[in-house]
Amino acid sequence: MKIINFLRYRFRKFLMEEKTIDDYIKRGLKIGIGCDIKDNVILDYGACNLITIGNNVTIAPQAYLLAHDASTKRDLGYTKIGLINIKDNVFIGARSLIMPGVTVGENSIVAAGSIVTKDVPPNTVVAGNPAKIITSKEEYINRNKILLEKCPKFSWDYTFDSGKLDEKKMDELREKLKNTKGYIV
Repeated sequence: MKIINFLRYRFRKFLMEEKTIDDYIKRGLKIGIGCDIKDNVILDYGACNLITIGNNVTIAPQAYLLAHDASTKRDLGYTKIGLINIKDNVFIGARSLIMPGVTVGENSIVAAGSIVTKDVPPNTVVAGNPAKIITSKEEYINRNKILLEKCPKFSWDYTFDSGKLDEKKMDELREKLKNTKGYIV
């Protein structure tokens, strides 16, 4: 039976078209202006009406926003649900997971790979599993300003998106980033 269910799931997934942000909005997702939602972000399609995303939010690839938690379904007969509220000017890192009932305060950063189970205060940086506050956003930005002065900087031409990244530039990137991090302007 498990094999049949697996094949049924794969067949349905194969036939389904990729959903657009408009599909989610029609189902009740609230999203502000100036948002940048990258590839393969998972917004809880069945409960997207419980998700609100503010203005100028960036959600990096493969992040999950889950407004439901079925861990109680088998034992209690009910699935937990909760609102997810992503406030303005938030950055959510790649492969992060935002669980039901979480508010991410404005101007906050959720580090890549974080599992967010509790509210994130405004102007903070959280990381880990479970996510914990690691610094204020102001301190994080100040540390990066100092690093920006010391580390190599590269123009947009050093990205694949520019269409100008050639073998010479790739070699230069590798050489200059051997023992440090850098920045793209």
